[in-house]
Amino acid sequence: MKKHLALVAAAAASVVLAACSSGNPLASPAPGSGSPSGSAAAVSVVVGSANFPENELLAQIYAKALAAKGVQVSTKLNIGSRETYVPALKNGEINLIPEYTGAFAKYLNPDADTSTTDAALSALKAALPENLTVLDPAPAQDNDSITVTRATADQYGLKTIEDLVPHAPQLVLGGPPEWKSRSYGIPGLQKTYGLQFKSFKALDTAGPLTVQALKNGQVQAANLFTTDPAIKANDFVTLTDTKSFFGSQNVVPVITREKATPEVSAALNAVSAKLDTDTLATLVSKVVTDKQDADQVAAGWLSSVGLA
Repeated sequence: MKKHLALVAAAAASVVLAACSSGNPLASPAPGSGSPSGSAAAVSVVVGSANFPENELLAQIYAKALAAKGVQVSTKLNIGSRETYVPALKNGEINLIPEYTGAFAKYLNPDADTSTTDAALSALKAALPENLTVLDPAPAQDNDSITVTRATADQYGLKTIEDLVPHAPQLVLGGPPEWKSRSYGIPGLQKTYGLQFKSFKALDTAGPLTVQALKNGQVQAANLFTTDPAIKANDFVTLTDTKSFFGSQNVVPVITREKATPEVSAALNAVSAKLDTDTLATLVSKVVTDKQDADQVAAGWLSSVGLA
C-alpha cells in the first residue's frame, strides 16, 4: 500500500512539472544561451525554481551566468514547493535549483543543527541524496521569520518570538500550506517555543496574499522572508528568533552531481562570491516593488559584476 501511494505521489509531481513546462515561458531556453562553444557546450543544465519571486530571480541569475560561459541552459520556473521540486531534482527533470542551507537541511532532516552558517552547510551536505551536491554558499541569507504589524507588536509588547507565547492562543498565524506539517513550520514552533496559535491560515509562500492578510487583519502573525521589501514598506516588525529556530539560511546552488563539471561549478561559485544579503534584498525589491522582469534584473546585475 505504501509503495502504491509513493508511486501515485511521484506521478503527481511529474504532472505538475509537466504543466510548468507545457507551452509557456516557464520552461524555455535561458535568454543569452545562444550557440555554446568549447568544453562547456557538452553540458546542458535545466534550472528550476520554487514558486516565489526571489527564487525565480536567483534561478534566472544562475541560468544566465551559465549561459555566459557557453553552457546549454533551459529553465523550469515557478515549479512549486520542495514537496514538488525535490523529486524532480532526484529524478533529473531539473538539474539545478537555488536553495537555502538551513531550510533545506531541516526539510531533509528535521533534527539538523542549523544554528550557524557552518553547521547548516554541514547538515545539508550530510542529508543530501547521493545524486545531489551543493556548491559554494553565498554570503547572502534570506531567513524565514515570524512577522507582525507594528500595531500588533505594540499591543502585545512583542519583540521576540518568545514574546508571542502567552498571546498566541488569541492570534491567527498565516503561512504557506506546507507549514502546517513541516518541521520548521507549526510543529517546530510548538516544539521549540511552545507556541499554540488560535488557528493557522494557509496562504501563499511569503507572497502578496500573506502580506495582504497581515495588513487587513485576517492573520496577526505571518511567515515572511527577511529580504521581503514589504516588511519595510508596511512598517512590519520581524520578531527576533532567540532560539535560532530558523537557523542560518545562506543561498546555495543545489545541483545533480553529473552536471557539476568544473566549468559549471566555477560559474555558479562566482555568482555566490558576489551575492551578499544587501544586494539580494535590493534585487528582490526591483522585482517585487518596482515590478521589473526577473530576467532583466538578473542580466543587469550579472553585467554589473562582470559575470555576463
